[in-house]
Amino acid sequence: MTGGCGGIGRAICERLNNEGATVYAADVSEQGSFDKGAQSGAQYVALDVTSEQSVIDLMEQIKNSDGRLDILINAAGIEIEKTIEHTSLEEWNRSFAVNVTGTFLTCKYALPLMREAATQGASASIINFGSYDGFIADPGLAAYCASKGAVHALTRAMACDHGPEGIRVNAICPGYIDTPMLQSFFNGDGSGGGGGDIESLQQAVRDVHPMRTYGTPADVANLVNWLASDEARYASGQLWVLDGGLSAQVQQMKL
Repeated sequence: MTGGCGGIGRAICERLNNEGATVYAADVSEQGSFDKGAQSGAQYVALDVTSEQSVIDLMEQIKNSDGRLDILINAAGIEIEKTIEHTSLEEWNRSFAVNVTGTFLTCKYALPLMREAATQGASASIINFGSYDGFIADPGLAAYCASKGAVHALTRAMACDHGPEGIRVNAICPGYIDTPMLQSFFNGDGSGGGGGDIESLQQAVRDVHPMRTYGTPADVANLVNWLASDEARYASGQLWVLDGGLSAQVQQMKL
């Protein structure tokens, strides 16, 4: 999986490892909550999702080691907390390079390995990461919202193109999940509150949800595990929103 060293990535690696999968945690470095794979059971592999050659090299490594790839999880992503007026072209391109082009490249070069898995009777499953921000928008996240909308559209297109080959493609669209990225959002100058009291901001975010809480990486890992399994054999081309009911409510009624 890409982004395997992040908060959500580590939880997914742990869950799939516990289910008996051979897990590759692909990321630009081992820094962050991954803790060098000691607790996740995953093998770290270096990957820059914006580099075509880096992706090709990784898929060649997997081919030589395993011969096929049953599950691809695209969780690598970045978030830029700015309106378009204050977003530079470099920042815009970087956001799309990681969030969209990275997903495109890993899917493109994983497909031959996933076809091989499907021909051997495996439930070949691609799980991309969109966001509830690909449906509705948080203020100050213009490039992020646009990039996640692109991931949603790509997911549907791939599901149509590669379903006949036995490859399912879905996207998970998280809302607020307790990760380092969320904590950075709370500390930032965007809709996280402009550096206000962190505890008050966190409680305000919880209170706006119908379930009065935000999610955990384990919640996301549970959904990934199902979408990757044979139990989800008929699930494809869908955008699975995991946001504690946040996007279901009329926002004016949140008081």
